Amino acid sequence: MIGKVQISDFIVGAGELVIIAGPCVIESAAAALEVARALQEYARELSLPLIFKASYDKANRTSVTSFRGPGLAGGLEILARVKDEVGLPVLSDVHQPSEVEPAAQVLDVLQIPAFLCRQTDLLVAAAQTGKPVSIKKGQFLAPWDMAAAVEKVRSAGGTKILLTERGASFGYNNLVVDFRSLPIMRGLGCPVVLDVTHSVQLPGGQGSCSGGQREFIPHLARAGVAVGVDALFMEVHPDPDQAKCDGPNSLPLKEVLPLWRQLQGLHRFLRGV
Repeated sequence: MIGKVQISDFIVGAGELVIIAGPCVIESAAAALEVARALQEYARELSLPLIFKASYDKANRTSVTSFRGPGLAGGLEILARVKDEVGLPVLSDVHQPSEVEPAAQVLDVLQIPAFLCRQTDLLVAAAQTGKPVSIKKGQFLAPWDMAAAVEKVRSAGGTKILLTERGASFGYNNLVVDFRSLPIMRGLGCPVVLDVTHSVQLPGGQGSCSGGQREFIPHLARAGVAVGVDALFMEVHPDPDQAKCDGPNSLPLKEVLPLWRQLQGLHRFLRGV
């Protein structure tokens, strides 16, 4: 039986297509609010449940000189403004147990990054907040290996778990999505999410930073809806070529509405609505 996860005024895993979207990293309060307001307008037009995503700290950048974001305190303050001023639930990454309690005071969903999906103390700390926990499947793991991560969260009392596919390592500097992983992970009793932007990332593909193939984002998104995902995760930016993080695998903001309209239509067709 698939678990259902209540977030704000909607439920992930109840049949609706949920969108998780926003810039890779918080570049400024003004930029985050601009994107959040645009996405909220699109979501309302299409009646799509929306969670705003932006990282307050990118702790696993390729280079030590890469932009990481405003940090825990400053980032949470901006995400709180998104909640209060735009009215969207918010999601961000947590990287170590000490971040979890302050992050849980603001975030509606705590996200465990793919590289940290086996970190027991982090998973347990996130579970103990009682907040929904979204665990990204490591690029180095098989989908059935996520059973251990799920069990760690459940052992600490966590019952609201999302599992996110973001591609598997395929040789050097490349990822590939095995769509079988989505029904396999759903078999663990959790709603599943497809991260269509990190799945087209080319890790370390530009030497000091990662590359990406954003032209394939719509293809993966449509495939995910066809498979029957509960939610799609995508990073968007008004000008990806100028983004401070993950620009090559971010969807331009101007392309969001037509893609979401297409995805919503496909989702309704498959459900016979």
